[in-house]
Amino acid sequence: METSLSLEGRSAPHSVKRWQLDGTDYEPQQGRSLRSDTRFSAWTPLVNKQSNQQLFEERLCLLLHWFDLWTDRQRKHLLHSLLTRCTKSQLKYCRDWLVETIPVTRVDFTAVLPRFLSLYVMSFLNPRDLCAAAQVSWHWRILAEQDCLWASRCIQKGWFLPYCPGQKEYGAWKNHYISCVSALDWLTPREAAEQYGTLNQQSLGATEEEEEREKERRIRQMIRERLQEEKKFSLRTRRAWGSNAQPRGTRSGSTQRERPRSGITFSSWPSLSWSSRTGGSSSLGQSMSAALSLEKAQISSPVSGSASKASGALSSLTYRPPSVHTDSHIHRSSPALLLLLSNRIPAYELVLSGVRTEVTVVLYDHRGTLSALLTQVERALSGQRAQRLGLLAPGGTEEICLLHSSSLSERTALTPDLRDFWEKLCGWVVLTEEGGGVDIFSPLAASASGVNLIQTLSNLTGLEVQAPMGLATGGFQNILSEWSAGSVCDSVCEEAAAPALRYMCEGVLQGWCRQAQWMEEALGELRGLVGLKLQRFSLQARGRALGHFLWERIRLEDLCVSKDLCEALTEGLAALSRQEESRPLEFLCDFLAGWNKEKEGGEEGEERGGGPSPSCSQRYHSTIPELTQTVLDWRGAVARELHHSEAQYLGRLGAVLKVYHEPLSAALNSNRVILSFAHIHIVLSPVKQILQLNKVFQTELEARLEQWGAEQCIGDVCVRLCSKLKVYTNYLNNYPTALHTIDMCRETNPAFRAFLKRADRTLPTHMLSLQELLLCPVWRIQEYVTLLQALALHTHPGHPDHTHLSSALNTLRQYREFIQKLKKNSERDRVMEETQQMIHGCPHLCEGNRQLIMTQDAALLRSPNEDIPDSLRTYEQVSDVGLFLFTDALVLTQRSVCHTPFMLTNQSTHAFLASVAVGSLAVREITHTRYVCHAFVLEGPCRSWVCATETEEDKERFLCALRSAINTAATGQQ
Repeated sequence: METSLSLEGRSAPHSVKRWQLDGTDYEPQQGRSLRSDTRFSAWTPLVNKQSNQQLFEERLCLLLHWFDLWTDRQRKHLLHSLLTRCTKSQLKYCRDWLVETIPVTRVDFTAVLPRFLSLYVMSFLNPRDLCAAAQVSWHWRILAEQDCLWASRCIQKGWFLPYCPGQKEYGAWKNHYISCVSALDWLTPREAAEQYGTLNQQSLGATEEEEEREKERRIRQMIRERLQEEKKFSLRTRRAWGSNAQPRGTRSGSTQRERPRSGITFSSWPSLSWSSRTGGSSSLGQSMSAALSLEKAQISSPVSGSASKASGALSSLTYRPPSVHTDSHIHRSSPALLLLLSNRIPAYELVLSGVRTEVTVVLYDHRGTLSALLTQVERALSGQRAQRLGLLAPGGTEEICLLHSSSLSERTALTPDLRDFWEKLCGWVVLTEEGGGVDIFSPLAASASGVNLIQTLSNLTGLEVQAPMGLATGGFQNILSEWSAGSVCDSVCEEAAAPALRYMCEGVLQGWCRQAQWMEEALGELRGLVGLKLQRFSLQARGRALGHFLWERIRLEDLCVSKDLCEALTEGLAALSRQEESRPLEFLCDFLAGWNKEKEGGEEGEERGGGPSPSCSQRYHSTIPELTQTVLDWRGAVARELHHSEAQYLGRLGAVLKVYHEPLSAALNSNRVILSFAHIHIVLSPVKQILQLNKVFQTELEARLEQWGAEQCIGDVCVRLCSKLKVYTNYLNNYPTALHTIDMCRETNPAFRAFLKRADRTLPTHMLSLQELLLCPVWRIQEYVTLLQALALHTHPGHPDHTHLSSALNTLRQYREFIQKLKKNSERDRVMEETQQMIHGCPHLCEGNRQLIMTQDAALLRSPNEDIPDSLRTYEQVSDVGLFLFTDALVLTQRSVCHTPFMLTNQSTHAFLASVAVGSLAVREITHTRYVCHAFVLEGPCRSWVCATETEEDKERFLCALRSAINTAATGQQ
C-alpha cells in the first residue's frame, strides 16, 4: 500500500521507507536550514521535540502492532537484534527489570558453578550426606557418585578396589565402600565399653593382663582373616558395576530388588519388587550411619576385653549370609513385631485381616514340623531381628498345642527339640533391655503349671514372657483381660490387653474374641466354596481374603457397643414386651431416662452408704458388693468372676426351661401337643437337673462372697459341686441324642418347627437358639477349670482352701478330658461319614475304630520303559488320584476335576480305585531329577503305584504320616 501512495503534495514522506525511495528522483527541499536538517532521513525531526515524540509514539504503536502479528521465532529474532545493538547501561537496565519481574528464588549451584567447584563443595560431605544428595536429581547423583569423592574415603580405611574401572564406568568406589561397610563388624562406643571395658576400670595384674591381651589379639586376628575371606569371596563373585552386559535402563549398584514391607509374609504371593531407588534408601542410610559411627568411634587400636564376647562377635559374623553381590547388603529394616499364627485357631482369617501394618505375620500349618516353622520364620525375617514375638496357637491354661506333634507344657518345655526350637526362635528377638519379649495368647498365667512354663521359657530364652491371666470367661475373651508382666504374682500390666493390641486392631480383636466359635462355622463353609478358587494362592492370601469378606459382611464393629448400653436396651425391650404400648418409642425413651437416673442414684447411694441400692442389686441378680480390687486381692477377683459368670450361666439355663420346657409341657397338658412327652424328656429334662444343681452352688458361693476375707474358703463349695457331677455325665452322654431328636422333630413336625422359629434368637433366650443353649454346659466345664486354676494359683499352699481347690480342680480336669474324648469321637464319626459320601463306589468305611488321618491329592505316574535306570527314567502322568490315609488302610481314588463354566472355581469328585492294608504297604522315595519331582512309590502285595505331589512339603507331610501309620500297625500286630 505504501508503494502505491503518491509522493506529491506531502511535505515529507514519513510513511515511506527509505529503501523504497532508492532509485527514485526524489530530492529534499533546498530551502531548509541546517538547524532543521535531518540525520540519515528527511522525515525524522531532531530539533522539534514535540514532532519527534509524536513521531516516535506513532512508530512505536506501529511496531507493536507488527510485533503482535509476528510469530514467536520472529519475535525472538527481533529481541536478539535489539539486545545486540544495546549498550552496557541498557543491558543492565534490562537485567534489573527482568530480575524485578521474574525474581530468582532457587538456583541450583551445581548448574551455575563449574563442575570442579561443585565437586569441591561435595567433598566436605560425609558418606551418609553424599548418599542423600544423590537422591536429589540425576545431575546430583552423577556428581555425588564420582570416584574422586569416594576413592579417598576407601583408601583412608585400607579398602582398595581390586580392578581398574572402565572408561565409561562410574560409581565403582562408592559401591565398594558400601560393600566393605556392610560386611564390617563394628561396635558403637557404648557397646565397646560394655564388652571391653573402659580406662576408668581397675586394671588387672600384669600376668593376667598379658593373657587377656594375647587372647584378644588372637581373636581379632581371626576376625580380620574372616573379614578378608568374606571380602575376597565378595569380590570374586561380584558383578562389574556399570558393565555393558546390563540391560538398558539399569544402573550399577541400583539393580537390587527387595521384599515388600506388607506386614504379611506370602509364600506364594505374586512377586512384587521395588528398585533400590525407592526401597533401598533406608537400608543404605543405615549402612552409611554405620560407617559414620565407625568414623566417630575410631576403633583403630586393639583394647583389652572379654574373649567370650569377641567369640560371640565372631560367631555372629560366621552366621552372616555371604555377600555375593555388592548390592545384596542393602536390605530392609527389621520388623517391629513378629506374630506366629496357627491355622488351627478358630476363624484365623479374621485375625489375619486385622493385623497391624507394622507386624510381620507368619501363618504356619498346624500339621508341619518345628524345623519347617523355623525355616518359615527365617524367611520372613530375612536375617533381621524382631522387637517382640507373639504366639497365637491352640492351648489352654497348662499347655500350648504348637503343632500336631509338638505340645508345649511344663513337662515338655526342656525336651531337646523344643529347647533347640525356642533358643533359635528367640535368637531373632532383641534383648529385654531393648524392649524384646514374648507374648503368648493363651491363659498360661491362670494356673501354677502355666506360670512354671512361663518362668521356664523366660529362663531358657532370656526374654520377658507374658500371657493372659484368664480372669474372663467366654471363648477367647481372656486375651482381653489382664496380662502377666514378669513375675505373675508381683505385677500386672498397666493397660488391659495392651500386649494383644500391639499386634491387632482393637475392633477386630474384640469381635474375634467374642464370636470366634460362631464365625468358625461360617468360615468353614467359605473355605469349601472359595478354597478351590484360590488354591493357586498361598494360605495367607486365602485367609486374608476370607477374613476381609467375613468382616465386611458381618460388620462386627457395629456389634461392639458398651456393656451399659446393651444392658439398658435389653431391659427396656423386655419391659416393652411385657406391656401393650401404642407408642413404643416414647415408652422406650422414658424407660431409658428413668434407668439412667436410677443408676446414677444407685451410684450415689453406694458412695454414701458403702453398698449398692436394692434396684441395682436386683438388676445384676446379685447382692454382692463390688469390692475395691487391690493388686494382691486376686483371689477375690477370681471369686467374683466365678459368681458373675455363674449368674449368666444360670440365666441361660433358666431360659431353656422358661422359653422351651414350660410352653411345650403346657401344650402337652392341654391336649395341644407340639412335642411328645418322650421327646421333651430326652431334650429338656437333663437341663432341669443341671439348673437345680447349679442354683445350690450359686447360693452357697454368694453366701461366702458376702463375707469375703483373706481367709475365706470356697473350695469346699466346689468340691460339693464336683461330687454331684454325675448329672453332667448323663447330660454329656445324652447330648448327641438330644441334638438328633431336635433335628428329627423339626423336619417331621411342622408345629415344632413353627415353635422354634418363634422362640429361637429372642431376648428371653439371649439371642441364642435351642441348640446353642444346650451347648452351654459343655463350655461351662472349661470355664470352671480356667477359673479354679487361677484361684489355686493365687492361693498360698498353706491356705486352708488350697486342698479343696486342688481336689475340685483335678475332678474338673477329668471331666474336661472326658468332654474332649466325646468331641473327638463325634468329629471322627462325622469325618468318616463325609468321606464315605465323597468316594463313589467305596466299600463301607465305618468299621471298628478306624479313623481318617489325612488326605492328599497327587498325580499317578507311569514309566514307559522299566529297563531304564532310575536316574534316567522318565514318567508320564496317567491321572489325578486322591490318597486317603486311615489308621489301618490306604484308599486310592481316581480324582476328576470339573470346572464350572464362566467361573474360576472347580469341583473334585472321587471314584474308588484300590485299597491296601497299611501293615502290608511299603513306601520308597524316588530321587529328585529333572525328569520327575516330589515322587514316591507305594508298593502293595499285588501291585505298586508311582505318585507325585505338587510340593515337597506335601510329600514330606504325607510320607511322615504314612510311615507313622505303618509303624503303629506293625507294633499292633506284634
